[in-house]
Amino acid sequence: MKNLQDLLKKEKYKKIRFKVTKTQHLLMKASINGVRGNFILDTGASNSCVGFECIELFGLTASKSTTKAAGAGATGMFTQLATGNQLQIGRWKNKNFHLVIFDLSHVNEALVQHKSKPVQGIIGADVLLEGKAIIDYYNHCLYLK
Repeated sequence: MKNLQDLLKKEKYKKIRFKVTKTQHLLMKASINGVRGNFILDTGASNSCVGFECIELFGLTASKSTTKAAGAGATGMFTQLATGNQLQIGRWKNKNFHLVIFDLSHVNEALVQHKSKPVQGIIGADVLLEGKAIIDYYNHCLYLK
């Protein structure tokens, strides 16, 4: 796999490590507006999001949204939107990032039941698409350009 890493480095990809939890979730660190948190990397989530309880933590300005969220085990959830935030994952940055804010308690309850730590949010396909993501599951690395 060394050849892949070298090739991606030449192509200006940033290497970001993730961990695989006991629940088989991909866990990574990210910063929003300079504040670090724990996030699930979720290729099935259309948008990156944080929980309502993290609005103050990340210094978000939440605005109303008519969009309803749906996820594993939950549908029709009320959401808010926070625009113009800075997202940093490893050395990869986006200085005008939009986040969906919704109730992540069902996700965190499931994690805690399996003796995993709760998360502040989810990194979704919006980041993966923008960063032209390549996921190396074997070596537990995400590459973003």
